Amino acid sequence: MSKNGHSNAAFIGDHVDNIKQPGSVAGGGGIGGKHTSTYPSLELAEKGTNNNNKAAIVAKDPDYNPYENRQVEHPTTNAETLFHLLKGSLGTGILAMPNAFKNSGYVTGSIGTIVIGFICTYCIHQLVKAEFELCRRKKMPAMNYPAVAEAALNEGPSCFRACSPYIGTVVNTFLLIYQLGTCCVYVVFVASNIKSIVDAVWETNVDVRLCMIIILVPLILINWVRNLKYLAPFSTLANAITMVSFGIICYYIFREPISMEGKDAVGKIENFPLFFGTVLFALEAIGVILPLENEMKTPKKFGGSCGVLNVSMVLIVFLYVGMGLFGYLNYGTSVLGSITLNLPEHEILAQCVKGMLAFAIYITHGLACYVAIDITWNDYVADRLGPQRNKLFWEYTVRTLLVLATFLLAVAIPNLELFISLFGALCLSALGLAFPALIQICTHWYHTKGIGKIWLLLSNFVLIIVGILGLVIGTYTSLKEIVLTFSE
Repeated sequence: MSKNGHSNAAFIGDHVDNIKQPGSVAGGGGIGGKHTSTYPSLELAEKGTNNNNKAAIVAKDPDYNPYENRQVEHPTTNAETLFHLLKGSLGTGILAMPNAFKNSGYVTGSIGTIVIGFICTYCIHQLVKAEFELCRRKKMPAMNYPAVAEAALNEGPSCFRACSPYIGTVVNTFLLIYQLGTCCVYVVFVASNIKSIVDAVWETNVDVRLCMIIILVPLILINWVRNLKYLAPFSTLANAITMVSFGIICYYIFREPISMEGKDAVGKIENFPLFFGTVLFALEAIGVILPLENEMKTPKKFGGSCGVLNVSMVLIVFLYVGMGLFGYLNYGTSVLGSITLNLPEHEILAQCVKGMLAFAIYITHGLACYVAIDITWNDYVADRLGPQRNKLFWEYTVRTLLVLATFLLAVAIPNLELFISLFGALCLSALGLAFPALIQICTHWYHTKGIGKIWLLLSNFVLIIVGILGLVIGTYTSLKEIVLTFSE
């Protein structure tokens, strides 16, 4: 996910064969009678917005249970859902963790990653619980993130109800910016690793922007694929390559004795926002959570103390702390935006890892950009064009323009670590922290009293404040570093 909404979108669920082509819009599933697109990827695919899904019809049963009314063609088991979440964590985000620890120090980084992981997990639980409660009240089997936000604000105080018609667009905008930002990160990652290989083989110093120009046409072509099922075999190959590459990276990390000498236990406080943004970018899987939970055979097992979410997040945080801690202790202050760039320049195995991951992330670009294309085309462009013969031409135009947008931004700022921190702070502080807290407040505003309401407001206002501070300070720090980097 996407990332997939997440840092690695290089995986496709079993439902991919039944995905609609972009341009098909399912009606009647949204809040207030609005049309919502049937999102054609694991990150945004929602069963509850399908016209063919009879469970989306308002039920008369006062004890309506959304879980019992979901009709999923290919439901996933607990193990499959867990595997999807784990695969989604192994991408550019985890490769940037050693650089994040350089900004925070190894003690602060270890503790900070665990704390941020706990907060993210808590917010995801709150979002899933709010979706279930809102689906129960609305008598709908499932909702996507924008629909949950709109339904929640409609349930809240009057000042928030006035904003409900717009919150879906706001959430979609943040999702779109995040997906396009992720694609920018992928362009920089692929180009930087290709540059590293070329520099080592030909003993030269190629401009990374030239490498971006070389991969531009392949990026456009892979994003012209209109059905994800044609990318499924490449996605499977990319997953296998990623697993093998991570094993080789671990070999290089532990090949020499780990030393704490010359490494900072606590970093400079002015660099902590960069750490915060990078960890959020790496950890936060908010874009894939609701679709994964909605696709499960036993969605009740997603939450709970030993549920799929908690087990997966414990493993993910463990992997991220391990990669960040030992990567930083090995390479120290010389660690780069991706740990692959620190691998030995003149060892064939190291160059193979860079090449394999560059290919895997290239495939991932096609999947991550698919989400951005779907939001842009189905929600904002297709309806405005209306019925016309040239609709397919305009769809390919939109696809090409979105790829060019990610390409031009990557060319303008070819700095991997600053890109990751920027989009983590800008988008995921809102999507992963502030919005779930706001949704929780509005969902239970008229249904809690006394101490329960005090806790509801206090806990969620703290999360909203943290999210806003993370967004403002993290984005400002990242932009300041970008200006300083390219003005020197």
